[in-house]
Amino acid sequence: MHKLLLKGGLVVDPAAGEIFPADILIEKGKIAAIGQDLEASEGTVIDVGGRLVSPGLIDMHVHFREPGFEAKETIATGSRAAARGGFTAVACMPNTDPVADNRAVISYIRARAEQAGLIKVYPVAALTRGSRGEELTEMADLKEAGAVAFSDDGRPVSSAAVMRRAMQYARMVGLPVISHCEEPTLSAGGVMHEGYMSTVLGLPGIPAAAEEIMVARDIILSEHTGCPLHIAHVSTAGSVRLIREAKARGVPVTAEVTPHHFTLTDRAVAGYNTSAKVNPPLRTEEDVAALKEALADGTIDVIATDHAPHTVEEKDVEFQLAPFGMVGLETAVGLVWTELVIPGVLSPVEAIRKLTVNPARILGLQDGVIRVGADADITIIDPGLTEVVDPSTFASKGRNSPFSGKKLQGLPVATIVRGRLVYDRGLLAVT
Repeated sequence: MHKLLLKGGLVVDPAAGEIFPADILIEKGKIAAIGQDLEASEGTVIDVGGRLVSPGLIDMHVHFREPGFEAKETIATGSRAAARGGFTAVACMPNTDPVADNRAVISYIRARAEQAGLIKVYPVAALTRGSRGEELTEMADLKEAGAVAFSDDGRPVSSAAVMRRAMQYARMVGLPVISHCEEPTLSAGGVMHEGYMSTVLGLPGIPAAAEEIMVARDIILSEHTGCPLHIAHVSTAGSVRLIREAKARGVPVTAEVTPHHFTLTDRAVAGYNTSAKVNPPLRTEEDVAALKEALADGTIDVIATDHAPHTVEEKDVEFQLAPFGMVGLETAVGLVWTELVIPGVLSPVEAIRKLTVNPARILGLQDGVIRVGADADITIIDPGLTEVVDPSTFASKGRNSPFSGKKLQGLPVATIVRGRLVYDRGLLAVT
């Protein structure tokens, strides 16, 4: 593998909380040197031109749909979308067909990711067989096969007894549980946030309490079992309050928020826009404000996309019949920069921390750092670059984005995985 030299960048070290000018020399897929005025006698030189050189971004919540739903996305197309969005690694959820609840499916996902040859794909295994919430999966076997966490994402575990037992076993094998917090008897039949907008549109609503009751339950079970709990796609002010209180008590709980939940409200559903139909649903301005505050004070550890592609045919139906979900990989960095960094909610270092070291720490990965000897996984971001979102240009098969036509600033311009340039926007001088 040849050498690669990144010249003239501003290196972001989220672990140390620093940004400093430096060159980075990459050899054999690893970072060989970080310093001023580095030279390479051979290989490729990339003039970064003062842009930010970040550890490779990690999205710990994506749906790549393979096996079983390849019309929506494949591991190859999802990997391309991730690379274009600046992500060098993702954790993919197990709600495939068959469900990723056994060694064969986990091995298949890893093999397909290897064939795609672009980014690192870490499988999340199902918590219960078939994600039915009844019988636990073979957790030790799944960990050995390469799973990095357990989740029935997309489906809540209704039984507290099953969830308690799952946490006891997950703690034993040393992996976190990622919880999709939804009380199904409260959310049943709902298609958007329950409130003023659902009344105006005449659509059945999902109350904030449907999420908050399960957040409370799972925090109690985490405290009881000592199992690390990660709460997926937090969407309400009440959930934020529960997580903040639990952290203050020392409960091993972490949480993530999606760009769409800190950007949009339930008003995006106006006109019965199925691209804005997502689970948990888009909430109120008060909820968005609480999520931003939670990002700023560290209550929410991670920004993750919950990238959920669907076919045009599936989404282009009456609102109540459309599936939940929107794509997110290719708009995430721009939304983080436009909605959080530029307005001063997060500093560039804090934003990158929530996209790198924090997800890596939660999943027990060695990724998300820039240091000598580490894998050369790097994302180059241009904080001044702007674009108008056009889903027709996405690398993902999914076009279901509510951000079509939105102007974003702060975009990834190159993605490097294990020392190989897997995405180049064509704006850097490469010699």
